[in-house]
Amino acid sequence: MALPPAAATGPLSAAEPTPRMTLAAPVVLPALAVLGALLVFCTLQPERAVSLFSGAQSWVVGHFDWFYTVVVTVFLVFLVLIASSRYGDIKLGPDNSAPEFNFVSWTAMLFAAGMGIGLMYFGVAEPLQHFLKPPTTIAGTPAAAREALEVTFFHWGFHAWAIYGTMGLVLAYFGFRYNLPLTLRSGLYPLLKERINGPIGHTVDAFALVGTIAGIATTLGYGALQLSAGLGRVGGWDTSTDVFRVGIIVVVVALAGISAVSGLDKGVRRLSELNLSLSFLLLGFVIIAGPTVFLFQALSENIGHYVSQLVSLSLRTFAYEGTQEAGWFGGWTILYWAWWISWSPFVGMFIARISRGRSIRQFIVGVLLVPTAFNLLWMTTFGNSAIWLDTHAAQGVLGATVGNVDALLFNFLELLPWSTAVSWLAIVLIAVFFVTSADSGAFVVDTIASRGHPRSPVWQRLFWAAVLGVTAAILMLAGGLKALQAMTLVAALPVALIMLVLCWGLWRGLQADRAHSTRDLAPATSFWSGAHWRHRLEQMVRDSTEAEVRAYLAETVVPAMRDVAAELGQRGVVAELQGDPQQDETLRFAIPDARLRDFVYGVRVTRRAAATFAVRDAAPEGSLPYVFEPITFFADGREGYDIQYLRREEVIVDILRQYERYRITSADQRSGLLHRSPSHKGPY
Repeated sequence: MALPPAAATGPLSAAEPTPRMTLAAPVVLPALAVLGALLVFCTLQPERAVSLFSGAQSWVVGHFDWFYTVVVTVFLVFLVLIASSRYGDIKLGPDNSAPEFNFVSWTAMLFAAGMGIGLMYFGVAEPLQHFLKPPTTIAGTPAAAREALEVTFFHWGFHAWAIYGTMGLVLAYFGFRYNLPLTLRSGLYPLLKERINGPIGHTVDAFALVGTIAGIATTLGYGALQLSAGLGRVGGWDTSTDVFRVGIIVVVVALAGISAVSGLDKGVRRLSELNLSLSFLLLGFVIIAGPTVFLFQALSENIGHYVSQLVSLSLRTFAYEGTQEAGWFGGWTILYWAWWISWSPFVGMFIARISRGRSIRQFIVGVLLVPTAFNLLWMTTFGNSAIWLDTHAAQGVLGATVGNVDALLFNFLELLPWSTAVSWLAIVLIAVFFVTSADSGAFVVDTIASRGHPRSPVWQRLFWAAVLGVTAAILMLAGGLKALQAMTLVAALPVALIMLVLCWGLWRGLQADRAHSTRDLAPATSFWSGAHWRHRLEQMVRDSTEAEVRAYLAETVVPAMRDVAAELGQRGVVAELQGDPQQDETLRFAIPDARLRDFVYGVRVTRRAAATFAVRDAAPEGSLPYVFEPITFFADGREGYDIQYLRREEVIVDILRQYERYRITSADQRSGLLHRSPSHKGPY
């Protein structure tokens, strides 16, 4: 899946063509080796693999159910605290950045990638199963129906999206605020600094790569089973053969490949918006054709019970109940938490990629509230309708088929008017959801494998889409889907531990970010001497070329950085100068600090659309449609500024001014006096 074209103000590298390959060998090769070994094991010895991984899963669930309960609640509280604090004002990107996608498109994409297909699979099945086998009350009673929707809301509500939101926020913050790769290792930067580029970072990304491929491939395999069940029920075809099911996977992957070529802005965005439109169409039909008044009454009561019991549900471990209740808890809630955590690198990275330019508060509120609200409406509509129809019109017939989850949705739709047409609509919706999952999955896998490279070639995303399809097909044919799913759930335990470390790293990063933002020093324009105003005027009326800007960096900025580095070296301070102005995208003047965020004064060549006002019209003939400028950037994500009119000495002054700001705010942060500083200008 291609990234959208660079924005008019985005960075421009010297090598404009897309690289032939951007795969990171230290990440990809170990990951493919581990994945290949798992495929061989699950294919040649599927029963032994199921026994081994299922046993490990049972052990993890039995011994760490309390840990999953606490850690998921911690993620939710963590996000709420950040959103309600002064840190919520920080942008996921430079201070002047704007959201790349509008709210509707953004919501549609995070919903489709997060759990849209799960709603189709479990929207009827889970509430009905809880109604027939509730955790704490008598089956088949009004109390069982109330509890069924309460625990379903719990599994698909705030806690689930808090897991995705935590991972997505960490990746978006360090990716767009620190200009680090959009991969899991970047969240460890405040703790490991440059060591994230070594073996530790490679191991973390390789682990995320294997887990993501395994999770998506497992979902594709089970999705093929549900699609084949639906087509067999509605179309009357023989869909039980392996050839038919493999053919479904091939078609889904092929459509995902076509979408990948279209790019993120066209492919996934349009598919996600189509998903959302079809979902509302199916949702509206069930509300109208089903017990409409009862559904609205039930929605109000379901939300009330869920919200009122949220604290109790969040920390409940069934420690005082019997083995039956504890078994339900391990087989439902804990497995859900483990599944969402195992999917968090995939979903978190995707929603991070589409959230650039939003504030942290907008991100958290959007991720927690919007999908949760839709999920609650969906589960009420399908779950309560299924329970009502089964106890009234169907007289228990629907509940008798609850064990066949693949076909349960279509059994439910047969109880409604125009069942054939609506079932075809559901099949189309499931198919589009799966294409979206495969497409966005290929994008995320390629991002991890490329260490967040902004312009990876199209063939790589097609390659990863094929890997996902082949993995799903092999496991489905060999009966290894259950084993790989159990392995993925076991892997959720170390992922949860990593996420706790990421939360700590994010908190440290936010503290440093706020410390820098409370010191508002003017940019370079405030001390420009005006001595060479004719040169400045010439730049206003004549656009600089990329070659001229790079020459300015080589002849003025680099010598200024070297002068400052030399003076600091004489005083025992180590400074690093990174980048070649003729080849690299950016120049970085950095002073490492093991205790806090490094000081970074960077300059990158950027491109923006040329102005069209009167001065521009007076420019010489042959001017380009783009203007190239050397724009500063900093480690804390503050808005940069143009420095091309500064002389060598003035660039030195600008570097020292920013370094002075860094030292003052760093001293404040270490001494704990920041919030009592008279110069504090935050919202509190």
